[in-house]
Amino acid sequence: MLRALNTSSTGLEAQQANIDRIANDLANVNTDGYKRDVTEFHDLMYETVKEPGARQGASSVTPVGIQKGMGVKVGATHKIFEQGSTKVTNAPYDMMIEGKGFLPVKLPNTGEVVFTRAGNFKLDSQGRVSLSNGALLEPQLIIPNEANAVIISPTGEVKAITNEGESVIGNIQVANFVNPQGLMAIGNNFYKPTVGSGQPKLGVPGEAGTGTVLQGAIESSNVNVANSMIEMIGAQRAYEMNTRVMGVADKMLEATTNIVR
Repeated sequence: MLRALNTSSTGLEAQQANIDRIANDLANVNTDGYKRDVTEFHDLMYETVKEPGARQGASSVTPVGIQKGMGVKVGATHKIFEQGSTKVTNAPYDMMIEGKGFLPVKLPNTGEVVFTRAGNFKLDSQGRVSLSNGALLEPQLIIPNEANAVIISPTGEVKAITNEGESVIGNIQVANFVNPQGLMAIGNNFYKPTVGSGQPKLGVPGEAGTGTVLQGAIESSNVNVANSMIEMIGAQRAYEMNTRVMGVADKMLEATTNIVR
């Protein structure tokens, strides 16, 4: 009975973590470039009372054994990098990756290069293409003051149109990873590479399995509200069932205590 209390408490903790993950997804349903999470559950250790295949006599073994489980834990959480829907903005510096890959940006304070799927870029006071938090597109792209328009091709070539004609002023690179699920989310739609993700492989958009660049659009969150609500109901029911197990175990303990009265 005490084991049942401990086991059900692990279920409560696991489902609480699941609800926390769903809440974060729903909170970011309108966050550009956000990727939903998934929670993986693992069973805990087992107490082996009788090992499967144990001998019962000189010439016989038991086909099954007796094991008592000790509950559940959250084994892992990771991002699902499926494509979000396209949100057309017609803003000249907004960019969306159609397919795999990330846009490299340099953080303003540390100079560290991180990666993002949110391509809502703007120009700063020096004409540099940057995000609203000051992170600069890497490699750095500067738009000349005399430019009347900017054209970004699907392969990342950036052209400035002036009164004198058009000229190539830079090329956008896209980074790919062997294991994107191994990236570490650090907030602000940024990801850092880890040992699990492998090092970034920078290249031309549309080559080596990377996606192409779409100008004047940004990628919406890939959170599906209906699916998240269904997951939340399932997590709530699982939480309730574990509380009921705790209640049953408590009544059994109460009945055992009353025996001596």
